Amino acid sequence: MIDYLARPMADAFMQVGVYVAVLVVVFGWLRWRYGDRVTDALVRRPRFGPLVGALLGVSPGCGGAIILMPLYARGRVSYGTVIAALAATMGDSSWVVLAWDPGFALRIHALLFAVGLVTGYAVDALRVDPARPTALVPESPPAAPAGDRRPVMATAFWGLTTPAFLVSVPIVFQMLDPDRVSAVLRGVDPYLVLGVAGTLVAVVIFTAGRGRFADDTVESSHPRSVGEMLRHGAHEASFVTVWVAVAYVGWEVLTRTTGLDGSELPLVGVAGVVAGALVGLVPGCAVQIVFTGLYVSGAMPLPTLAANAVSQDGDALIPLATLRHRSAALATVVTTIPALLVGAALLLVGF
Repeated sequence: MIDYLARPMADAFMQVGVYVAVLVVVFGWLRWRYGDRVTDALVRRPRFGPLVGALLGVSPGCGGAIILMPLYARGRVSYGTVIAALAATMGDSSWVVLAWDPGFALRIHALLFAVGLVTGYAVDALRVDPARPTALVPESPPAAPAGDRRPVMATAFWGLTTPAFLVSVPIVFQMLDPDRVSAVLRGVDPYLVLGVAGTLVAVVIFTAGRGRFADDTVESSHPRSVGEMLRHGAHEASFVTVWVAVAYVGWEVLTRTTGLDGSELPLVGVAGVVAGALVGLVPGCAVQIVFTGLYVSGAMPLPTLAANAVSQDGDALIPLATLRHRSAALATVVTTIPALLVGAALLLVGF
């Protein structure tokens, strides 16, 4: 039971969740502190739209891309700016690769930025825009139900994340022998205990939020206070942790019961690139997080992941679909084209 369930649950939190939480706080604070300055500058200099769109899109999570959607609906930014952000974003899957290998994450995000930049300027040069912008229909955040315990659970999440981070860093980066730590604590494995507890708390927060696309909305991408930023950060980190746990547990059960090692799956070669791009068409981040988790576990090559990363639009597609459904539908098609091209190019050069 420990190998099948507890260990992968602990790995999901200790190898991904705690690092996601730290990164969410950093980027959440930056959006809270400087978000308005970025968008104001974008409106004043529209020719830099795709450049800024790619920069906002490539930032981890979905918040950077989301804040562009109401601006597009108001006619303040171009459709190419939106496409640049959607092609560049890896959504909440970014947290998975950042926690797994920061160096690799930097390289894949640099690739996504370049693809988003080129695609966005190409769309504007071709004057592609399926909808004439009209007045913005504001998106109202759902009212919290009576007795909402998410703020309390967010406090519990951050209280648990702090000691988990302190335990995770020396163990994950092999600076400390976990067996020696367990011996000092008379057989108690703090990595396993904190990891399982962290994933269970994430499940509670995820369930309390009804699994809502990591709570990403136009409003949550502009937190109004540090407290709000921390609450949303706990929800987003929990969302990622839960789906990574699903991927880890599912993969562990699959490999142990069937003997598969990933090479048997149709995720390699041209078929893999096409599969990655098609999976990217699925709205939201949940499926994409699981798919990225398969890459981290060694179940697919880089071209498949790259095709998926470019194709997926994260949660930013949801407010766009609410405001401009024709633009959202076309965006899913447009971002699939460079996804297939990038995946094929990586295959040709031998990745």
